[in-house]
Amino acid sequence: MLKPLRQGLPPLDPAAVSSAASCALPARYEAVSEARRFTRGTLDQWDVGDRFDDICLVVSELVTNALRHGLPADAVCADPHASVRLHLMRWTERLVCAVRDPSHETPEPRDSDDFAAESGRGLFLVDSFADSWGWHPLAGTLHGKVVWALFRLRTAG
Repeated sequence: MLKPLRQGLPPLDPAAVSSAASCALPARYEAVSEARRFTRGTLDQWDVGDRFDDICLVVSELVTNALRHGLPADAVCADPHASVRLHLMRWTERLVCAVRDPSHETPEPRDSDDFAAESGRGLFLVDSFADSWGWHPLAGTLHGKVVWALFRLRTAG
């Protein structure tokens, strides 16, 4: 479990993307509910079948992790220019959720035997509900990293 750290997305033809949507999210914890709203509205239009709830849960976890660990502690709720960005991309049989943040830190699961803890299980949930996930550093003029989760979609027929 949690092996796919520090890898790029599996080969996907960018020209074959059937739908894409993205939004900037402010550096405040209310952005998690904004991300869920945006994701639900987008997925309602895309017919993702039985993966709807899994995708919404994973988006919540990825955005929460970006806000908690991807921004400087003093930026959350204080810096109006700090943000994370959520991207949703759909192919015929796949959907990718990607969250970009300015940190270069590796996303790492916490070691915890406290199953009643209210935090620290985000990457385990991502690993459990997505078909694969990983992260990669950004290059060029963009700084930080992207953490992504891939979902296989059932097609009619």
